[in-house]
Formats: sequence, structure tokens, C-alpha cells
Amino acid sequence: MMPLLFDPARDDAGPLARLHAACFPDAWSADAIRELFAGPGVFAFFLPDGFILTRAAGGEAEILTLAVATQARRQGLGRLLVRIAARHAGELGAGCLFLEVAADNIAAQALYRGLGFAPVGRRKAYYGGRDADVLKVMLPLPNSGKFA
Repeated sequence: MMPLLFDPARDDAGPLARLHAACFPDAWSADAIRELFAGPGVFAFFLPDGFILTRAAGGEAEILTLAVATQARRQGLGRLLVRIAARHAGELGAGCLFLEVAADNIAAQALYRGLGFAPVGRRKAYYGGRDADVLKVMLPLPNSGKFA
């Protein structure tokens, strides 16, 4: 099953907010997610067990959040979501993709580095006192023809 492009005019942000709450202690509400779509270049791809929210502007893109339900982790869903968002960001004119990830989040670090992301900076105490690595990859992603 391929992720669907979220349509903020038609789709309900509630399921995204519930999934975000299941994945993060400082979860975003449905209203907060809807407000993000008011900004330029914001898009999301989703499946029942995961979603990615990304912004593309000024020739760059940023992953705002990636949430995958606990029972669906380690099955390639996160990788699929990042790949499809990266491809879409490239179609919108982005030449690179950034994100912040907790420095101690070993699983997420492995996912992103396995997709070709490399560290370009560190944000001290970014996540409630935890440091975050700023990662970047040039687009298109290496081996971008594969989605799993």
C-alpha cells in the first residue's frame, strides 16, 4: 500500500494527531497540525500506521515530523514515508532535505543515516533538554527508485 497525500481541505487531521500522541510525549493537536498546513509548501503523506509532515520552500525541504505506530516499526514504513516525501519535495523544487532528530534516538538515527542523511549541526537541549542532531541529504535520495 502506498502512502496517500494528505489533503487539508478534505482529510481529517484527527488521526494524525492521535498517531503523533502515541509516538511523542509532546504531541501536536489536530488544530496544530491543521495550522501547519496554512504555511507555504507544507504537505503530508499518510497511511493508517504512519505519517510524515514536511515543508518545502526556497529550494530546501524539512521533515517536520515522522510518526510510525509502535506495532508498525521496523517494517520499512518510516523509510517508505521519507522516500516518498523526499521525492515530492524534489518535485516542488527542493534540492536538499533537513531534519532534527534526538541525538539519543538510535533507531531514528539509523533510519535517516541509512537513507544518506549526514550530520550538519547540533541543537543543544532541543527536545526537552535532549540534544538534537541536524541532518541533511541532497535530493534525489540515493537509490530513490526504491521505496522500501
